[in-house]
Parts: sequence; C-alpha cells; structure tokens
Amino acid sequence: MTRPSWAPEGIDLDRPSASRVYDFFVGGMHNFEIDRTLARQIEAFTPNVAETMRANRDLLRRCVRFLVDAGIHQFLDIGSGIPTVGNVHEVAQAVNPSARVVYVDIDPVAVAHSRAILDGNPAATVVHADICSPDAILSDPEVARLLDFDQPVAVLMLGVLHFVPDDADPAGCVARLRDVVAPGSYLAITHATADGQPDEVLEAQKLSGRTSTEIVLRGKPEIAEFFHGWTLLDPGLVHLPLWRPENPSDIGEHPERSGAYGGVARKD
Repeated sequence: MTRPSWAPEGIDLDRPSASRVYDFFVGGMHNFEIDRTLARQIEAFTPNVAETMRANRDLLRRCVRFLVDAGIHQFLDIGSGIPTVGNVHEVAQAVNPSARVVYVDIDPVAVAHSRAILDGNPAATVVHADICSPDAILSDPEVARLLDFDQPVAVLMLGVLHFVPDDADPAGCVARLRDVVAPGSYLAITHATADGQPDEVLEAQKLSGRTSTEIVLRGKPEIAEFFHGWTLLDPGLVHLPLWRPENPSDIGEHPERSGAYGGVARKD
C-alpha cells in the first residue's frame, strides 16, 4: 500500500499493530486496513469491544482532568500507545499549558507514530521502553528532562498491565515506581478482566496474540494488589464506567460489560 504522509518511515504496513488496532477502536485516524481487519475479527467475537476501548479512553480523560484539578502537572504514561484522540497531553495542556507529559511504549510502531504526532510540542515526548524495566524508564534522558521526581507525578498505566505476564513481575514493576515518586503522587490503572465476561472474551484474547501482545486477564483481587502501598481513592477499583462518571447516563445498564476495572490511588 502507499505510505500515507503521517506514517513514519520504517513502519511495517503489512502487519497489524496493537496500538493501531486500539487507535481504530477509539475513533483515531492512525491505522491501516490491516489493523481494521484484525479489529473487525476481534469485534466479531466480542461485539462490545469497541465500547470497552472507548470506556478506557473516557476514563483516561476523566482521570487526567481530576489529576490536573488536584494540582498534578507531571504525567508519566506507561503503555501509552499512539497519543491521539484526546490523549493525556491534549487534556492536561488544555487546562494547564505548562503540564509536562512523557509517554512510554514498548511498541516501536507506537513510538514512531508518537514522535510524529508530538513534533513541535516541547512539553511532551515519547520514550521507547518496557514497563518491565522501570529503572530504564527512570534513567532515560527524556524522562529526566521533563519530569522532576522530587515533585508529585501521575503514573498512568491504563490498559497495559494486562499485557505483562506474571513471570515478568508486574507488581514489582509498579512497586519500583511507587518507591521513586514523591508523596502526593498518583497511580492510575485500568486492567482487563475475565470477571463476569462471556466465553467469547477468551476467544478474542487468543486473537490478541497475533500482535505479539497477548492479553492476561486477571480478577479483581489480583488487580487490587497492584495498588499495594498506595491509598486507593473513591470509588475504589470498579468497572470503567463507574469511576467518577460525569453523568449518570454514562454508566449504562451493564457497566460490567466494559470488561475491565479501573482505579486511582495516591501516595501519602
């Protein structure tokens, strides 16, 4: 296919990308037909998957607005994907133009697209790194340039920990970041779950392996463990639409169909 002007050189146009599949589901423009084909296959197994993706993005926006209102102006977004369609820097900088955002992703496709999107924004950058290597993230020059860990930071892990297998010690990775950030910092997590989900979800999980980022579905108690050492804020760890909805109508009749839990905690 012809490479569009927004696609950086070196991007493989013939293999689907998990980041671009997600971008398609939330209404973004940075995806190709091969990504859309895989997205439709996943959607055939789980018709509400697009709703789940949008619920995650809607929580991100509510969360960032809450954090900015709480006085946070530094954001470390790990597993960020492609920062488009109302992502962290857009939401935070719309309220506080001096807000600083570092995106982190292991997917070189997402990083390349991110660099193109963020070009010209000195207060936002992207780092190619693995959530399983928190020290590499913390020592990256771009992270040091934009973030001051002597001051509160919001660590965002929205829709990423379910890509980390148990043998990679995801809880230990979160704990390392907890130990580094200053008191008054925040942690936000969303995580896919099998709780209350139909069998079709497991079939879609198998398809996720085609993008080399297979999903690990965890139950609520396992996800809650990631908040160890933090103070979980109201309303706790809940299905995505139940986290501080802006309107009661946003919850819907079946919030559990979002297929994921979300929560925000503070380091006291």
